[in-house]
Amino acid sequence: MSIPTFGTPQDAYPPMTTDTLDLKDMQASAGRACELMKVLANPDRLLILCQLSQQEMCVSELEASLGIVQPTLSQQLTVLRNADLVATRRKGKNIFYQLTSVPALAVMNTLFEQFCRPRDTRSKR
Repeated sequence: MSIPTFGTPQDAYPPMTTDTLDLKDMQASAGRACELMKVLANPDRLLILCQLSQQEMCVSELEASLGIVQPTLSQQLTVLRNADLVATRRKGKNIFYQLTSVPALAVMNTLFEQFCRPRDTRSKR
């Protein structure tokens, strides 16, 4: 599998600077980023978060829109809930999920820009 490229990273993004971060802060941030990436490193969870980045949805809506069978969907929603990426609310018999993690939403937006947005509408940085 190849990852599509659109120019060089240096052309698209300014260099990252770390002048204000000390090593301990960088290590803690790296640890938090790795934990988030571990949770996101599953196709079903990415699809769920993609849907939830657009709107709050109940389990039956997620199942219908994604084609993920209920036991698998429930298992993946539990992982997302345990990682504090989503929150739930109950309305009658339905449990609604919403994406509540700002870092996860930022990553989902980046993934959308890089992999999902039609190529002719991607931002030209």
